[in-house]
Amino acid sequence: MSDFGQIGFTEEQIDMLNAAERFCREKSPMDKVRSLIEDEQGYDTDVWKEIYDLGWLGIAIPEEYGGVGLSMTEVVPVAEQMGRRMMHSPFMSTTLAAQAILAGGTEAQKSEILPQIARGAAATLALSEQNGDWELAHISAVATPDENGYRLSGTKTFVADLEAADWVIASVKIKDDVALAIIPTNSIPDGAIRREVVIDETKRSYELNLDDIVIGESDIMDVDKTDAALHHIHLAANLLIAAELTGAAQSCIDYTVEYLGTRKQFGKLIGAFQALKHPTVDAFVDYQKARSLLYTAAFNFGKQGEGEIATRMAKAKAEETLSFVADRSIQFHGGFGFTYDCDAQLYRRRAIFLASQYGDARYHKQKLADLLLKA
Repeated sequence: MSDFGQIGFTEEQIDMLNAAERFCREKSPMDKVRSLIEDEQGYDTDVWKEIYDLGWLGIAIPEEYGGVGLSMTEVVPVAEQMGRRMMHSPFMSTTLAAQAILAGGTEAQKSEILPQIARGAAATLALSEQNGDWELAHISAVATPDENGYRLSGTKTFVADLEAADWVIASVKIKDDVALAIIPTNSIPDGAIRREVVIDETKRSYELNLDDIVIGESDIMDVDKTDAALHHIHLAANLLIAAELTGAAQSCIDYTVEYLGTRKQFGKLIGAFQALKHPTVDAFVDYQKARSLLYTAAFNFGKQGEGEIATRMAKAKAEETLSFVADRSIQFHGGFGFTYDCDAQLYRRRAIFLASQYGDARYHKQKLADLLLKA
């Protein structure tokens, strides 16, 4: 009998959850989150060093490549607590880049890059383009063979934390085949990087012009593994985004409940009014559903078929949950809720931005319909 739908917790996962909860609470209070909005890098470099000193970049990297030897299951609690405290760093982008190399890299590429990532080197992915297509194989960027290897052309968007990265893994076409190319950032010419303005100002996102970047033949990942690698990256990204969204929903509920318990109107705490109590309960129930789906997805992630279904369910529910929670929080805060000083604005922006990455709720429900009809 299939055990899909069960939630399993490893000892390591529980340890990660406890450690991440303490660390993120101490290192990322909301006043610091807001101060980093004005910072060019968007993250605290000292905290980033502490993150990789803790070994978190190597959680899902095998021991043979210098990692901890666990899996994406154990990354989820860390991502959830980072989302809960709105902590930004190159952790997500680097973890996904490592997964890309594991799924699609050659043995030489794994042996060279993964140990460096486990020790603290950052990396990122460049898979999106201006067409906004969430199908990762639908791209226009090209790698053309020449005497030095490959000359790239095209434009990539939503490249997270590019300024911090040592490598960018970009999707390109070689003739009619999609391939993944590893680009050392020191080979990117001046003027090729432009910071994007995105709705979630706690994030850092860039546009990358690939024109005239030259890479060697050894920088092309295993073309025979490209389809599988893109599928794995897509699901891994949605799993971590679901974790971020779920953590943020918990924090937004806490923020709202605290306000409802202190603000008075007509001589009564506004939390006593049914028009505010009932939606708050609905929000909490939705959050519990989203968290259950998240940890079900983490438990089933490595299972063919079941992992994809669980991950898409988790992403869709987490996005809808944070959107609802943040909307209600903005409404309950009255006029103040519509100002940027209200933290509910940050949560709502986070929900909008993460919906745009790797598929929104409607997209995943369409995919789920196809998967379930085939089951």
